[in-house]
Amino acid sequence: MPLSAGDRLGPYEIIASIGAGGMGEVFRATDTRLHRIVAIKVLPHNKVADSESKRRFLVEARAISALSHPNIVTLHDIANDGGIDYLVMEYVEGKSLNKLITPKGLPLAEVVGYSIQIASALAAAHAAGVVHRDIKPANVMVTAESQIKVLDFGLAKLIERAPGREDETLTNEALTEAGTVMGTVAYMSPEQTHALYYIYM
Repeated sequence: MPLSAGDRLGPYEIIASIGAGGMGEVFRATDTRLHRIVAIKVLPHNKVADSESKRRFLVEARAISALSHPNIVTLHDIANDGGIDYLVMEYVEGKSLNKLITPKGLPLAEVVGYSIQIASALAAAHAAGVVHRDIKPANVMVTAESQIKVLDFGLAKLIERAPGREDETLTNEALTEAGTVMGTVAYMSPEQTHALYYIYM
């Protein structure tokens, strides 16, 4: 059943829907225990019985929970209420980068500042064994203070280091998922379009 303002998921009270995508709808909500605003991502009703969608939903939770970085959204909780699976995350007040980019682009100083923060977030993710696989402007939030927050780890891949590799190079086998190409074509690296996820950290 669709959620609306006033509905509850455990201790969280829904305020409003703030966005939706293939992997879930996101709501602004109140944590009634800690009296703070949070973002809740709910697995779509039509995906509840889909084991692959549920697996990706849990992968996102595991990916975010492995990370602690000022430029990556923080995961607070994962739960199920009445058959509804949901993630509780830090609520980020701001605009997605794709809504800030004008037809003329952005000032160079802003591009450099945002790029440094995004690179820092991805470097931290890679160091923790997480490959985002869908980095694009729509998955990057910019706050009023120009702080970047990388969102949506729904296509993230959790990887393990190849044994005996002291240089921390990851094997292609560890990073692919049965040769499947994942992500948004317009923002893929050449390697990603061929399901090659070589990462050098």
